[in-house]
Amino acid sequence: MADTNDIKTFIEPYLIPDGCEELNENLRSMAAGFAVTDDKIREIIVGFHESMKTGLDHDDDNALPMIPTFVRGRPTGKEKGTYLALDLGGTNLRVCQVTLNGDTTYSLVQQKFTITQEAKESRLWDFIAECVGVFLEEHNLKPAPGKRTIPCGYTFSFPIFQTSISSGNLSMWNKSFTVPNSVGRDVVNLTQSAFQRHHVAVEVVAVLNDTVGTLMTSGYSNPDTQMGIIFGTGTNAAYWENMENITKWKGEDRSGEMVVNLEWGAFDNATHVLPYTMHDNKLNRKSPNHGLQVFEKMISGLFLGEVARNAILSLVDQRLLFEGRSSEIMNKSYTFDTAYMSEIVADDSSDLNVVKTVLESTLDIPPTTLTDRLVVKNVCDMIGTRGVRLSAAAMSAVLLARPELLKSEVSVGIDGSMYQFYPNFEKDLYNVSRVFLGEEFVDNRLKLHLAKDGSGVGAAIVAMTVDRDRSH
Repeated sequence: MADTNDIKTFIEPYLIPDGCEELNENLRSMAAGFAVTDDKIREIIVGFHESMKTGLDHDDDNALPMIPTFVRGRPTGKEKGTYLALDLGGTNLRVCQVTLNGDTTYSLVQQKFTITQEAKESRLWDFIAECVGVFLEEHNLKPAPGKRTIPCGYTFSFPIFQTSISSGNLSMWNKSFTVPNSVGRDVVNLTQSAFQRHHVAVEVVAVLNDTVGTLMTSGYSNPDTQMGIIFGTGTNAAYWENMENITKWKGEDRSGEMVVNLEWGAFDNATHVLPYTMHDNKLNRKSPNHGLQVFEKMISGLFLGEVARNAILSLVDQRLLFEGRSSEIMNKSYTFDTAYMSEIVADDSSDLNVVKTVLESTLDIPPTTLTDRLVVKNVCDMIGTRGVRLSAAAMSAVLLARPELLKSEVSVGIDGSMYQFYPNFEKDLYNVSRVFLGEEFVDNRLKLHLAKDGSGVGAAIVAMTVDRDRSH
């Protein structure tokens, strides 16, 4: 097995056997920049733990946000009942009816509504109430006997400052929403008022983000779930923390556990420990949120292809690739999709035919040589390998923050396109974390699960835990 603490392991496979010296010198220095050795991961884990500890103690712009979510009840998988979930994203509102069967399984009925321009600009809250009303009518849903409302969980994909399990003030709009008189106000209150205006018999009992939903969805099917992670277009994680460690928590009851939302895309924005290259800096300085979400820009699907495009063009500009030529498509930002990286890295054919099709047909690059295609494949592989090793570093850091749990079985619920579709992503997560969590634990007790649809099912499960704990 290759020594993943030797930087040569991350350089030599990427050199081109019959390539010119200048090309290989460039590949050598590029690969060294993207390399993440085991020692580098150890350094990142220490940095993660320091940042987590600071963020749990007080809000600090230089530390992880570590947001308390007010979610305190772990699902057992035995709960039964039908709950509603609302999932408000940038383009769609999904309304879901989730039936928990009491045996760790559930079923889902859902309807998607495209959010109109008018709703994005002004009528959002009434629009939500109208859509929920339509859903209830079409599925003939009514409150349970003796109840006046149907409990509902609300996945709200915009930044909120949470003040309780069922209230949170909108910090700002993004994704082109501009609804007036909303920023600084409680989004649950605004939604609930619209329900009353439209006579919709629904009560929002919990508001959460999609990472918490992923954790809870996995937790219903696998009650030993400790973390929920999204490795997709963006990335984030949530985990169960002991209340006594959340020193910034101002509430009375300090017993038991609470889910904490790490917002880990913001880790090490100052780039003290992350392996940051000129290609990352180019992406970062041209992005609207310059200097923020630096970790996310190194590992998530929205950005990996752009880092690869920058690295490929740096070789083109030195006339070491494609004879110095590019294409109109390739010259535009964010045209080299991370999905192309997945196809390129997975191409094992002798003439790299898939790579040829992506470069020449999709990206309109002039005819390529086999060496050109091999260079592109190697550059994509360096960047993808860095992404998965950093992903495993973050996951390992969070699991190591609760060492007492590693003596028993631990599940991690994961959703997102990188985890589902990037070649060998799950296998590599296991392999890399073995070094830091121990082979015995990873091989026998760590289980990674795909937890699809956390923002729908997870919201209903949080509503269930709130409803359950209220009625006790």
